[in-house]
Amino acid sequence: GRGDVPFRMVKLRSMVVNADRSGVDSTSAKDRRITPVGHFIRSYKLDELSQLWNVLTGDMSLVGPRPNVQRETDCYTVQEKRLLSVRPGITDLASIVFSDENEILKDSADPDLDYNQLIRPWKSRLGLVYIDHQSLWLDIRLIVLTALAIMNSGTHDGSVVEQRLKPTSSSMVRA
Repeated sequence: GRGDVPFRMVKLRSMVVNADRSGVDSTSAKDRRITPVGHFIRSYKLDELSQLWNVLTGDMSLVGPRPNVQRETDCYTVQEKRLLSVRPGITDLASIVFSDENEILKDSADPDLDYNQLIRPWKSRLGLVYIDHQSLWLDIRLIVLTALAIMNSGTHDGSVVEQRLKPTSSSMVRA
């Protein structure tokens, strides 16, 4: 959360019990931990609605960089630590650009590794852009764009972002 203070984020359960104990934080579309009802809940982002409670309690805002788990924030670069200077939000620019994140990671052998190498850097950059340009007008536009992304969530046909981030044989070489 803001100031790197942990908080409990409220979410509807979309995975099997104890899914968090698997040691994997990232979720792909083919993740076997997601229940059948969970697939529906996630496809329309209904699991995010419960976070309105976090907004009411002051832990989150409607718009702002999405919160990450402590394991992720511990790995933040100096620049990424700026993301902790604002209240995290239910949606942000990265939520719209990566609205199909689970599809991007669906064929990944190691979703956490690929998330951290392919997606998180871009999400962080987009979060920093939000911080630098934060305004009520931007928040309103992001809320509208989020609603449009949710309404179009059932029409996934391979986004431009997914095509650009798809690992190639050269990017699969890990140093």
